[in-house]
Amino acid sequence: MNKILEDLKIDYLLVNSTNEYLVEYSCLSENARYTLTGFSGSTGDALITKDKIYLFVDGRYHEQADKEVREGITVVKLQIGQKQDEEIRTIIDKNKILGIVSKKVSQARLENFKDYNIKLIDYDPINNYTEEHIGDKEKVFSPIDYKPNPTFVSNLEEVSYLTGLRDFSKDNTSKIWNKLYIDGDHRILFNTNEECDNFLSSFEQDLIVDKTSINAHDYALIKNPIHKTSDIKLMKSIKTKQELEAYKTAFKKTDNAVMGIRTFIENNDKISEYDIAKQLKEEFLKQGAKSLSFNSIVAINKNSALAHYSKNAKDVYLEDGDLVLIDCGAYFESGLATDITRVFVKGTPNNLQKTVYTNVLKAFLNCFNRINDMETGYEADTLAHTLLDNSIDGFCFGHGLGHGIGINVHEAPPNLSQNEIAKTPIINGMCFTIEPGLYNPEYFGVRLENSCYKYNNKVHSFVKMGYEGKLIDYSLLNNKEKEWLKEFVIL
Repeated sequence: MNKILEDLKIDYLLVNSTNEYLVEYSCLSENARYTLTGFSGSTGDALITKDKIYLFVDGRYHEQADKEVREGITVVKLQIGQKQDEEIRTIIDKNKILGIVSKKVSQARLENFKDYNIKLIDYDPINNYTEEHIGDKEKVFSPIDYKPNPTFVSNLEEVSYLTGLRDFSKDNTSKIWNKLYIDGDHRILFNTNEECDNFLSSFEQDLIVDKTSINAHDYALIKNPIHKTSDIKLMKSIKTKQELEAYKTAFKKTDNAVMGIRTFIENNDKISEYDIAKQLKEEFLKQGAKSLSFNSIVAINKNSALAHYSKNAKDVYLEDGDLVLIDCGAYFESGLATDITRVFVKGTPNNLQKTVYTNVLKAFLNCFNRINDMETGYEADTLAHTLLDNSIDGFCFGHGLGHGIGINVHEAPPNLSQNEIAKTPIINGMCFTIEPGLYNPEYFGVRLENSCYKYNNKVHSFVKMGYEGKLIDYSLLNNKEKEWLKEFVIL
């Protein structure tokens, strides 16, 4: 690694997990951080110094990072409230040179380091591979009537939303891979990066951009950039009646797929995580899925304590008394991502499994019903942590309560966490998950996730898939919680 630093004449190199479109889930072939560290999680960057390589991961990935990283890499485990870039700033010397790949960092993030000595690099020295993103576009919804002053839109979900177009040619996504220029009624959808670069570098007028979603390379080409926080984010988060109806249909099919995998688990012995994941995909395809929303998580026993476990091992089998966590979703014809998590047990559960499951269920019921009296997801997340933190010795709730859903399986707003974005009010039309959990790496983890929506000032659940009656300890539920539970099917 020292040779890379020497060749580039830098002292540090920030290695990003994303690609040039700044997407959340970039494929591993494009992920320079994965190439460097071996860590396959969706978020978390790395920093190369002259004597160490640091990997920064949040609470969802602490255990996974320990299992996956290559020898010699220092894992920095961020706690709730800690921010990755703030930790990076504590490591680097302001008087030395930090190298950043211009196409793989947003302009807003770059400016977070404006008081440091930055050298922008026009190629990625760790992994400069970029996959061709050319597929067939399908018109799913009518284009959105949006007529701003000259604006450049580089967020792919926003482009897909504004155009009403989807591309189902790649796994785990429905977005189209194009950037967009809009000026009133006039729109240009750029088919290649070269076409986009030529347009930006020759454009003479003021051009509105959102620094949080435009990469530093594109921003540097613009002669007169005008920063404005995208109003498309909020527009996109408020689903129309047509989108809500499409989502209801998609979740009915999702429920059917998950019920199908529950039956498969009940009726088959000596099945592995891999076997379950493979069958789960088949269940989704039977329901008409275009692709999965993300690679399904199928995690047995201790693996279920890894909030975003992704291995789906061929040699980890479900035996009698074992617990399995399944987090999954799919894209159907609407191009909207579904998301659900359920926990099953093979045979008869033990008391600890029932206690943890019931405590997580209690947290869901309280958050689902009491969020109607709250303005923001920040308040709901606070409630969840009040209920779950220190509730069972050795088990912790190390992530946010939920996230928005839409064209991408993670959207913001809305958000249910302790992040600043979670202070955005949850309003009618917004769709989001409620997913409390408890995890102990010595035993197992339980997460129960329903995707929900707000309509007529009340939160409703898209998910109708029931809960496991044999895992519920009713003595731990109060009368109000038992009444709330009647809204949901008990299997």
